Amino acid sequence: MTNSISLKEKIGYGLGGASSSMFWEIFGMYALFFYTDVMGITAAAAGTMFLIARVWDSFFDLFVGVMADRTKTKWGRYRPYLLWFAIPFAAMGAITFFVPEFGSTGKLVYAYISYSLMMIVYSLINVPYASLLGVMSADSQERNIWSSYRMSFAFIGSFVTFMLLQPLVDGYAKLFDKGITPVNADASISTAPIGWTLAVASIGLLCSILFFFCFKWTKERVESASKEENASVKEDLKSLFQNAPWWILVATGLAALLFNAVRDGVAIYYFRDYVQEHYKMPGTGWDFTTIYFLVGQAANLVGVVMAPVLSQKYGKKRTYMVAMLLAAVFSTLFFFVPNNIGWILFMQTIISVCAGYVLPLLWSMFSDIVDYHELKTNRRSSGLIFSSSSMSQKLGWALGSAITGWILFLFHYNPELPKQAMETIFGERLMISLLPAVCCVIAFIGMSFYPLNEKKVKEIATELQRRRIQ
Repeated sequence: MTNSISLKEKIGYGLGGASSSMFWEIFGMYALFFYTDVMGITAAAAGTMFLIARVWDSFFDLFVGVMADRTKTKWGRYRPYLLWFAIPFAAMGAITFFVPEFGSTGKLVYAYISYSLMMIVYSLINVPYASLLGVMSADSQERNIWSSYRMSFAFIGSFVTFMLLQPLVDGYAKLFDKGITPVNADASISTAPIGWTLAVASIGLLCSILFFFCFKWTKERVESASKEENASVKEDLKSLFQNAPWWILVATGLAALLFNAVRDGVAIYYFRDYVQEHYKMPGTGWDFTTIYFLVGQAANLVGVVMAPVLSQKYGKKRTYMVAMLLAAVFSTLFFFVPNNIGWILFMQTIISVCAGYVLPLLWSMFSDIVDYHELKTNRRSSGLIFSSSSMSQKLGWALGSAITGWILFLFHYNPELPKQAMETIFGERLMISLLPAVCCVIAFIGMSFYPLNEKKVKEIATELQRRRIQ
């Protein structure tokens, strides 16, 4: 089937991943800094907000998945959501990164409401997009290729975000708010609120366009092997919660995403407070934090491209476990490297290559879970199962962001200080190295219990194909 699907469709599917990732990186890597240093919310309050909003929204993902599974239009079940919510997706991004002229309590309430609504809209477009992988192809290895296209474009999208966000924020701030007095004058990126609002709005507009092309260039192909369409939501959820491989994959994915969330969320603080090299690349406006992210995304992409090759040779499970083990080792070593930008970027490259293997494998393995679930229940609940992958993603980032905020607060981070205390810097170093290493070890152990090896996946696919031709 691989040869029958055009490059245009593969690119179209990838564009959805780019769009989703462009916004997700903003929220994952810059949101905490925005709330503490631009809006003026304490790190602890922001961390708690992330946890509450995303935990609630994570379970909302299941509702979206169930709803998408039951959607019937001339465009399919999942593709229409890309069209319906592309513009609200961009609009809510700008609203979320807007600073109202309220008091501290009013700002916190606004942050809770706007951030929660943003996550809801993200679910309404990202869950159906993720679910497409389960209905575009019935072949496991082909889905692995689709997943790699998705993640390759996702990392390209992240790369674009890191290239554009800082110059856009700084540029809009200079253009529209020349008299701004920044919350933190030592911040490497402007803290002018107007700069953040317009920068996120600009990136959001680009995301909407990419989702539109994803809708236009993709196609839903795979129907359930069973003609049964009348199962209740309660029955779907009950059968899902009885799916042992699903539980293992959700838990393992949660640990892997927690690893990314903590490392990325603390990076901007780590560079400003520990590295302390105030450098901006000529002609770009990029500081070392942005360069660190860009190096990471480029290295991630190497891992993504290699993931299908290695997983085909060694299996998805084994490739995943080795990648997590290596990421744990090098994350531990990161704590001990000298405070030297060359060493830091070198370690970032190695760790990010390892991390790059993980995400496309996770998404592809969730597709295998869809097949396994259909074999056991005669229901192809692609939306429901992929909503759980989005749930693990959000829970990972929620816990990661919350933990980052709490630890910063625990180590007495104060955005108004020109220089943070040594204990604060020590906490930042822990969060970019040892804590992510622990997450990798947990992911490694969890994956060792995953039962769907390559042989089992092929057997399931063969049986489902037999049922479809009956």
